[in-house]
Amino acid sequence: MTNEHRRMNEARVKETRWKKWGPYLSERQWGTVREDYSENGNAWDYFTHDQARSRAYRWGEDGLAGISDDRQILCFALALWNGKDPILKERLFGLTNSEGNHGEDVKEYYFYLDSTPTHSYMKYLYKYPQAAYPYVDLIETNRRRGRQALEYELLDTGIFNEGRYFDVFVEYAKAGPEDLGIRISVVNRGPEAAPLHLLPTLWFRNTWSWEEGASKPMLTGQQMEGMGVISARYTEPVSNEALADYNLYCEGMAPLLFTENETNNARLFNGKNASAYVKDGINDFLVSGNAPAVNSANQGTKACPHYILNIGPGETRIVRLRLAPPHADAPESPFTDFDEIFAERIKEADEFYVDIMPPAVRADPDRALVMRQALAGMLWTKQYFYYDLNKWLEEHHVGPESSPEERARVRNSQWFHMDNDDIISMPDKWEYPWYAAWDLAFHMLAFQTVDSDFAKSQLDLILRNDYLHPNGQVPAYEWNFSDVNPPVHAYATMQIYLTDKERNNGEGDREFLIYAFSKLLVNFTWWLNRKDRSGNNVFEGGFLGLDNIGVFDRSSPLPTGGYLEQADGTAWMVFYSQQMLRIAVELALFYPLFEEFVVKFFEHTMWIAGAMDRMGEQQDKMWDEEDGFFYDVLRLPNGQALRLKVRSMVGLLPLAAVAIFEEDTLEKLPTARKRMREFLERHPELAANVHMPSEPGLAGRYMLAIVNEDKLRRILARMLDENEFFGLHGIRALSRYHLDHPFVFDFGGQEHRVSYLPGDSDSGMFGGNSNWRGPVWMPVNFLLYLSLLRLATYYGDSFKVECPTGSGKYLTLFEVAQELAERLIGTFVRDRAGRRPVFGGTEKFQTDQHWRDNILFYEYFHGDNGAGIGASHQTGWTGCIARIIHANGSFTASMLGERSIDQLAIQMAPGIPEKR
Repeated sequence: MTNEHRRMNEARVKETRWKKWGPYLSERQWGTVREDYSENGNAWDYFTHDQARSRAYRWGEDGLAGISDDRQILCFALALWNGKDPILKERLFGLTNSEGNHGEDVKEYYFYLDSTPTHSYMKYLYKYPQAAYPYVDLIETNRRRGRQALEYELLDTGIFNEGRYFDVFVEYAKAGPEDLGIRISVVNRGPEAAPLHLLPTLWFRNTWSWEEGASKPMLTGQQMEGMGVISARYTEPVSNEALADYNLYCEGMAPLLFTENETNNARLFNGKNASAYVKDGINDFLVSGNAPAVNSANQGTKACPHYILNIGPGETRIVRLRLAPPHADAPESPFTDFDEIFAERIKEADEFYVDIMPPAVRADPDRALVMRQALAGMLWTKQYFYYDLNKWLEEHHVGPESSPEERARVRNSQWFHMDNDDIISMPDKWEYPWYAAWDLAFHMLAFQTVDSDFAKSQLDLILRNDYLHPNGQVPAYEWNFSDVNPPVHAYATMQIYLTDKERNNGEGDREFLIYAFSKLLVNFTWWLNRKDRSGNNVFEGGFLGLDNIGVFDRSSPLPTGGYLEQADGTAWMVFYSQQMLRIAVELALFYPLFEEFVVKFFEHTMWIAGAMDRMGEQQDKMWDEEDGFFYDVLRLPNGQALRLKVRSMVGLLPLAAVAIFEEDTLEKLPTARKRMREFLERHPELAANVHMPSEPGLAGRYMLAIVNEDKLRRILARMLDENEFFGLHGIRALSRYHLDHPFVFDFGGQEHRVSYLPGDSDSGMFGGNSNWRGPVWMPVNFLLYLSLLRLATYYGDSFKVECPTGSGKYLTLFEVAQELAERLIGTFVRDRAGRRPVFGGTEKFQTDQHWRDNILFYEYFHGDNGAGIGASHQTGWTGCIARIIHANGSFTASMLGERSIDQLAIQMAPGIPEKR
């Protein structure tokens, strides 16, 4: 067991608070729904980047390379000034949804290089230009470009030419749970000496301006021998957010600057300030030379040391700080053991990652690099998320007693019960600094690689009464909690339960499983009641996370009238019911009461799977026998039904609905087996087109799946066709067939068209920054990868398929899964020419030694060349590539027959220390 694993055990067993401090600051609090108090709900324009330096936030804080405690009372982050920028660089800049030609987009270069699960060691890199940051150029040039054009990026401005920038490395190392060393290393990559003002900033989140009588905390400063000290005291006497006193020790004799974290009403609103010291006081002192803007009495709620560095070409300058409680038994100098602590934590981080990586991955340094940075990104993308909906809606003058008309004007007005006050895994802390239900489930599938405790807690969180709606709906995301995400929570729950079971020598956390199952029962019922309009076990669901994949905006009323029966919505529900069946089977082995639920979810699975391909030749079933593919069905008001023949991920998702049981599992549940058999005798039509668990496969296993062997072969023939779905970097969301054969639907004189588009979106649907009409998306690729492996555990070597289609090369399903995995991994690792496809044609990233190994994990990837698109730090679900690298490096075909399904699932869910 490594020392990092010991810290994780201490946090779990002894409740030692190793995770109290972490990277919990957002990277963008401005422009969020939480901070929006506008009349029209335009969050982007209500609270802008330009206002952020001067305006106190209501619900959270943001910063550069920042950390906070787990209630975000006290915050620390970096501020920089090169002497030329019009403002301090205190936070990342990016374009709003209306400014970018493909929606919102961060215009900075920063990288999450390393982190351990307890954040005992973390490393971050920010690239800061030495010339004035081109704010206006970026806004105006992107605004002029249309949706058909490429985005105008910071590199395109030429600001990094000749290496005229600083690499600013920020590292954290914990000497104890609440004792943090901070090391900032600045490297001048340019040809000439250049000045830099470095301002490591400590501040309190503003908790006092919003409620009358709230106590205001205090920062004070003093100069001591060889260092400055900023002391923090939180003074709220009745709050449950109690925080110990802390000192920020700042090596050297840099002057200390103080102001208040309060709104500059005079600048923003021509109003009156509460005092002479406001949030942008340090900015005005430095940039504008306004000396009275900082408090010479060395007190306030926002403070920093002011280091002025002149750094020669190629030179590195290091600044050391330490944030810790003022203990009497602390070393005489806070920097006495500083370097030794860093060296030890870096060594322990290396040992941790060596331990969780299989030998095949360790033997390939580039794969190991990608895997480690993917997991580092996951760990850095935790964020404190505070959103009390009852209070927020009250501040918007809406209450439970308000009329429907009044409530309709404010978003999320059905969610008064919600009170979020937690550390949550974010999709991307700049582009999507809010949680999304299905994203979170995928995050946890990746997170269990390094921290199954955190994964369990996150899955529990989303099912708590202050998240889950009383009607059973899981909250989608803050822009519209009532929208619908794919139901993948049960799958993530079962996978993480199995990981935990393996870690504890076969003893699973059944309390965790029972709790989740009880809440998921309510959510499953919500789906049945709300999304099965006709009671025929076929489902709608809306956009279901796939944004613009369909002919119509699936979250809006259809222009044709009527409604869509969605192949993906229905497949997701088979998948959901199968996962509930798996959970029920596991629990029934210990508690006979759960046999009733085994029967319940077996019947649900059969009803829903059967509805996807009803008997007969009518056009209202989703399966198209001629094409060998599943399609959405449009039901018109006149009763007519027709398939919308778009070959998309919608038709591939039924492959994910696979449940496999060991030979003796169902034999241990005789009552359930008897009732399932009786059900099928009454409804033989449901089993006609479904693969039933009646014939044993490899190692005597049984399989329940939507697709029988014939359908499986026909769908795979399309999925593995490189002219359709099977790209060089994964499975495309839309078949390339539609490049030359767009799907066109005419109605009422209006044409609706779906064409293959491998890169950025060319429409404004769903904000225009997302495209499911051709690119490769990691989460659904990951699901299909795991499904292929599960299918392989049933079929073994008896099932081979041509891969790629038309190649004459036949592979087992296990080999197909490996091939898919290698194509996904190939997006990130260097190819034979030394280039990483994820970086596309950006030469700086491809060839510069200071850029090429800093990996970005984009939201999605070009369907033809693998270049990253969309949010550039979406390690949320793109972090699943770490799981895939691990699996392909440790899983062998011989394991299929040797290990149980549970053990194989664990193999797909690493994070268990190797047993030595």
